[in-house]
Amino acid sequence: MDNARQSEMLEIIKQLDLAIASHTEWFDAITRTMVCHLPYSKNDVAEDAHRLCRLGQWYYSTVPDKLRQHPGFIAMEEDHKSMHRLAADLLVKTEACHPVPAEEYDAFAAALGRMRLEMATIKRELESELYNLDGLTGAYSRIGMLTRLREQHELVRRNVQPSCVSMMDIDCFKTVNDTYGHASGDKVLSAVARFMLEHIRPYDKLFRYGGEEFLLCMQNTDVKTAYEVVERLRIGLAALPIDAGNGVELHIAMSFGVAQLAADISVERSIEEADQAMYAAKRAGRNTTLIWEPSMAVSP
Repeated sequence: MDNARQSEMLEIIKQLDLAIASHTEWFDAITRTMVCHLPYSKNDVAEDAHRLCRLGQWYYSTVPDKLRQHPGFIAMEEDHKSMHRLAADLLVKTEACHPVPAEEYDAFAAALGRMRLEMATIKRELESELYNLDGLTGAYSRIGMLTRLREQHELVRRNVQPSCVSMMDIDCFKTVNDTYGHASGDKVLSAVARFMLEHIRPYDKLFRYGGEEFLLCMQNTDVKTAYEVVERLRIGLAALPIDAGNGVELHIAMSFGVAQLAADISVERSIEEADQAMYAAKRAGRNTTLIWEPSMAVSP
């Protein structure tokens, strides 16, 4: 696996674990304060209490972009603020020996539950990503590919957002293996995947489809935009010098096929259309991007 990507994922999960532990300690402390009618901390009733606790200090610090852009991480902020606001009211009432209305405690417990669920879900998704990465390239493996694409297909069917897929294949890759050896071929695959991962949007997904083939799912993207995204990748990859080991520097080219993740056909059919467009690009001379059209269909 690309060591940098693996290390990044492990570091994010480690940070999340520490944040969950900090939150648990905070919850245990305020529960003890309320039950035992102890003096509360001024930080816990401050206007910006959600920023002063250790979880809040971490949340508003320099968090990796991959985590910062996660929908669950974004949703966590409002529940965290609400939880602290409700906790402050409970602390003031219990220290003054005032009864706590059940609905107020229930509101606090609900905000607490939502936030814990969001943190647990984020961690589970990150761990799933880590253990479903392709060992050589750091792209997603094919294991969970259809599940992820079907989730995206459902958004397309509900008219939430358009999406496209692109099949891509390294041109003349067999020649690289035959000429320089499989170790050099592996370096090429790793370098190609790393370049694409660094130049796609955080919410797009790159899968190693098999051998030297990759599949890219582009969310919230129409065909025209997908073509532009893929063309930038193609041009950038063609200009990329790749260290293949033993003093060998290679330049590779790739052929790309683009197709819509269409609402009225299956995910598998959309992948097949992108694949047919990719092979049409190879027939057209390689190092080319083509958008699928019915004339490219291969007769059974």
